[in-house]
Amino acid sequence: MSHHPKYPNRRGFLKASAAGVALSGIASAATAQDAMPLPALEDYSPAYLKAEEWAFVMAATARLIPSEGDGPGALEARVPVFIDLQLAGDYGTADDWYMEGPHDANADFQLGWQSPLSPAQIYRAAIPAFDTWCTETYGVAFVRLDAAQQDEALTALQAGDVALDAELRDFFTILLANTKEGYFADPMYGGNHQMQAWSYIGFPGARAAYREWPERHNIKYPLGPVSINGERA
Repeated sequence: MSHHPKYPNRRGFLKASAAGVALSGIASAATAQDAMPLPALEDYSPAYLKAEEWAFVMAATARLIPSEGDGPGALEARVPVFIDLQLAGDYGTADDWYMEGPHDANADFQLGWQSPLSPAQIYRAAIPAFDTWCTETYGVAFVRLDAAQQDEALTALQAGDVALDAELRDFFTILLANTKEGYFADPMYGGNHQMQAWSYIGFPGARAAYREWPERHNIKYPLGPVSINGERA
């Protein structure tokens, strides 16, 4: 994705997201075991997303964290797999969330979930709505746009220039957050394939003996990352 004032570049994105990674890294080491092999991204069968939704998530996340950079992109990290599995699970259905109204579409996002729809329902409704806007604006759906047009379309979506129903207003915010989560989450959740994102930023993962290292500045950590299930990069 070309750099835009409202989009972080790759290096800025990684710096801004590193704090979240550190918070998720306080985990005890699990017994090492062979990681279950995953099919190639093109052979993956989505658990929730329909074919056209899967194609959109593939295309959109590829622009949010593009492959043309000095680290892995969203597709190399299998971010779309993470998003699909999350939408198929408790996050997607919002099973343990308080979902009763009232919902205020004008409320600040930080005040909590302001849609009567679950995340999975928002993806299902927002993707075709956004594709309709892309077709009206560019003549084709999002996945058929070139990279520059996709960046323009995502920028318009982020800025609120795409007319979406009130309950879908935070679709871009959710999509971007899920993309970041899939990029940095433990690979047991489907993303961060082979811990590429962790290796790129030097994060050790679920190593138990890491507590003394945050105080050691400008010293490279000598060991590669470990996932919760014992997989090593």
